Amino acid sequence: MLVDAQVHVWGVHSEARPWPAHARHTAHRPVPPDSTEVLAVLDAAGVGRAVLVPPSWEGDRNDVALAAARAHPDRFAVMGRVPLTEPGHARLLPGWRDAPGLLGVRVTLHREPLRGAFLDGATEWFWAAAGDAGLPVMVYPPGLVRDLGRVAQRHPGLRLVVDHLAIPVEKTGAEAYADLPDLLALARLPNVAVKASALPCHSREPYPFADVHDPLRRVVDAFGPDRVFWGSDWTRLPCSYEDNLRFFGTALAHLSGEEMDLVLGGALLRWVDWQ
Repeated sequence: MLVDAQVHVWGVHSEARPWPAHARHTAHRPVPPDSTEVLAVLDAAGVGRAVLVPPSWEGDRNDVALAAARAHPDRFAVMGRVPLTEPGHARLLPGWRDAPGLLGVRVTLHREPLRGAFLDGATEWFWAAAGDAGLPVMVYPPGLVRDLGRVAQRHPGLRLVVDHLAIPVEKTGAEAYADLPDLLALARLPNVAVKASALPCHSREPYPFADVHDPLRRVVDAFGPDRVFWGSDWTRLPCSYEDNLRFFGTALAHLSGEEMDLVLGGALLRWVDWQ
């Protein structure tokens, strides 16, 4: 089964459902997709499931993604958001997966105030509570890979996934991979995996995005195909959904069929315990 590790769905900004004042989503398409459109895209590419990730610009809302997962439990599940600066929410994490459709938590550390809170140690309660609850956590930490590695070492029971190879949103070409050595160093930690998502967004070349191939191969060689997860981040791709999927086959042609199956979905299902 092919499984997309990252797809966003969201609601429009409105008076009844306003986004936070600091909301930004300029990298993504302006019109939000609904579950019907997402399913049509997945079906056209032969993708069986997708992890829905509530976007950062909506704040800590999970409602749109959870509604889609409830409507299509065989196709969607959710990595939900938690208010990271409110330690009282630790009480919710032991029962987090009891909610239909919830697999774990997604954290974004690329903008303030969460970036500063992470560096100041104000989010330490969350890492401890998520580890104690056995929850997988997907984290987007551009520029913070070494710091995240120290979190993984302090909490060996915490299953972390580093999103987008930790590439900054605006970087392309060689600049995008300046921190790749720091990411590769985390391969020694068995509780850290990598989401190889949105990679065409960081290429300076047309399909098949040849300047992305070597960094992707190095990540797979370091972490192994059982700790690297293909994902699209579809709503900001500069190419078709199918091309995003096909380029993995070209870049990772050295893998066996079984290894490729792991990268394209099997390993993710195991890591987040999606039955």
